[in-house]
Amino acid sequence: MMMQNKTSSGQMTRLALIISLGGFLFGFDASVISGAIRFLVPEFGLSDLALGWVVASLTFTSTLAMMVAGPLSDRIGRKKLLLIIAFMYAFSALFSAIAPTYGILVAARMLGGLAVGASLIIAPMYIAELSPPEKRGRMVSINQLNIVIGFSAAYFSNYFLLQASGSGAEWVQNLGIDTQTWRWMLGVELLPALAYFGTLFAVPESPRWLVVQGREEEAAVVIGQLSGEAEATAQIQAIKESVQAKDAGDPLGQKLRRLFRPTLRKVLWVAAIVGILQQLTGVNAIFFYAPFIFEQSGIGSDAAFSQAIYIGLLNVVFTLIAMSLIDRIGRKPLLLVGLLGIALSMGLVSYGFQQATYELTSEAVAGLPEGVNREALGAVTDVRFEDDLAFKTALKAALGRTVYVANEAVILQSAARINPTLILTGILGFVAFFAVSLGPVMWVLFSELFPNYIRAVAVSFVGFINSVVSFSVQQFFPWELANLGNALTFGLFGGFAAVGFLLVWRLLPETKSRSLEELEKELITDD
Repeated sequence: MMMQNKTSSGQMTRLALIISLGGFLFGFDASVISGAIRFLVPEFGLSDLALGWVVASLTFTSTLAMMVAGPLSDRIGRKKLLLIIAFMYAFSALFSAIAPTYGILVAARMLGGLAVGASLIIAPMYIAELSPPEKRGRMVSINQLNIVIGFSAAYFSNYFLLQASGSGAEWVQNLGIDTQTWRWMLGVELLPALAYFGTLFAVPESPRWLVVQGREEEAAVVIGQLSGEAEATAQIQAIKESVQAKDAGDPLGQKLRRLFRPTLRKVLWVAAIVGILQQLTGVNAIFFYAPFIFEQSGIGSDAAFSQAIYIGLLNVVFTLIAMSLIDRIGRKPLLLVGLLGIALSMGLVSYGFQQATYELTSEAVAGLPEGVNREALGAVTDVRFEDDLAFKTALKAALGRTVYVANEAVILQSAARINPTLILTGILGFVAFFAVSLGPVMWVLFSELFPNYIRAVAVSFVGFINSVVSFSVQQFFPWELANLGNALTFGLFGGFAAVGFLLVWRLLPETKSRSLEELEKELITDD
């Protein structure tokens, strides 16, 4: 029996790793664009809002996909939908790399967004429906682990391609990496997308979905393989009772009406609050714009790309820590520690930018790239600016926005009087506290709080809310930096985390170590 348990545990881990490769692709897609940003602005002459749209267009369509992914998976099954998702990831990567125009690039990223939104909903729900209760938190967290590994892989890939582009090597020139760096950055994703499509054929269908479809014998085989034959009969009976109590075969409109009934009001509010908090604390501003943010601290492009790698590595380490703790100390303590740490970390970043001053000396002007009109800088040379907003406004007026943005990293490196270690410490602190809390815990809670009969629709709905907020953060982040300044922008993120700490402390129930059916009986009252 011990050998059977070890085998079942290993098989469950393998399945969770495969299913959550969609999370890896999301993480890669989300952070790989951070390396391309600096190339896209001069390539297409983008404004702040247009730049935000290149980044946020992926989240815009992922928001739409989240609304339909759950119901669609109820209709065609979790596995079949993930196969479609893998194909869309591959197609999006290919057309992002070869996009000849801004419009086609945005369209390709929007297609990738459909895959992102659907995979973020289906993967954690799918894993939760396969996992035994005592391992569910850790298994569902594998999806978040794959997301952060995807982030880290993209940062490494971007840094490698950036360094290669300036190496002058013959193979770099033959492949066009030196002149088409951003296209290679975006196109690399095609390889893991194809791997995802191939490995999904080894995954069984969700036993809970099979029971809903009346395919109980197939469900018993799956449960027997993962939890032992002795558990199969009891689990199938519990699933049937849950499904029969509330008709899982209701049409979508009926399920949506049921979702807003008083019986589900508490869990819906809690899930929505956690989903909103995860994005309002600024996570996708950090991950989607990491090198761009580090450039604001005046360290230059190469150092900014290398420091982004620290984000990826730290994210992986603290996600692993969260996975080791989530089924031991519970979801709520992790969220409370994480939110408090996020508030303090973002406060540190805000303070670091608040203390900065900017002065472009005559010597610094002489050392700027040839594409910068030095004569146009006469009025701002040797002038001390007390904040980044005034400095950038003056430089854009003198040089024009396109020229300034193309040379922003080197200009800030020459002019900023700032403590970059303070900024780096705050950002890395944010990443660590987010990775141990809101990152993995949100998706675990989404998969646990809602009952079997409405889980797919409910997770799609709260995922939609999360994605709407994520889209807003990504779309307007460049605009915020340009119009509110660095200090206020990061201060707002910290303030939202502080408010979130109070809400979670007061409202969130603990869900660890209980079956999905037990949680339904405790959290959901009868109509």
